[in-house]
Amino acid sequence: MSALLYEIETYKIIGACMNVHRKLGNGFLESVYQEALEREFTKQLIPFTKQHKLNVYMDGEALNKYFKVDLLCYDAIILEIKAVSFLAADFSKQTINYLNASGHKVGLLVNFGETSLKWKRFINT
Repeated sequence: MSALLYEIETYKIIGACMNVHRKLGNGFLESVYQEALEREFTKQLIPFTKQHKLNVYMDGEALNKYFKVDLLCYDAIILEIKAVSFLAADFSKQTINYLNASGHKVGLLVNFGETSLKWKRFINT
């Protein structure tokens, strides 16, 4: 059995998300969950950058346009936060596009908008 890429780091991030969801529940705006996660990450010593700008590359060259991910954890894991009633396919596509365009290897899509926390892990191979 092979180990997952950034397995320990991903486990810590998802655990922090579960703590936030357990304390706040669903029904808040995405910005509330982001602020709560920032506090939880700080408390758990999970390194992060909020609204991190990532360049978009095409044919190995950076475009002038960039995108902002909600949080970049451990300088390696893109965390996209949602607070919606269900995760539409477009949200998965968005996270996959962020991985492909930036060259990062792992992305997490986390939805705080449902009664139970929902998350998906993506790998850019």
